Amino acid sequence: MQRNFEHISVEEAKTLIAEGPVQLMDIRDPDSHAQSHIEGSIRVDNQNLNEFLDQANRKIPLIVYCYHGNASQGAAEFMGQQGFEKAYSLDGGFKRWHDLAQLESSEQ
Repeated sequence: MQRNFEHISVEEAKTLIAEGPVQLMDIRDPDSHAQSHIEGSIRVDNQNLNEFLDQANRKIPLIVYCYHGNASQGAAEFMGQQGFEKAYSLDGGFKRWHDLAQLESSEQ
């Protein structure tokens, strides 16, 4: 069975974001998103999913992330089924993104 999404590393995601445009979808809980998130991301849950689907551009790549990169796979698969041409699941999730950012800032 063919998947409707691809895995993307934090490094690849950063390159894709820098090249833009890209859409970022955070599926973590509201408190976690409020505390810290990838700049430009939109928090999506069952309450605002239909609104997101109505407004999102399915031709622009979509990166979905969660805490550790597990739940985002199912969400990215769903978004691919909804017609997104490029849906990605962020490997390692926000934890990996955050850990890499901490490492990069400590090296400077």
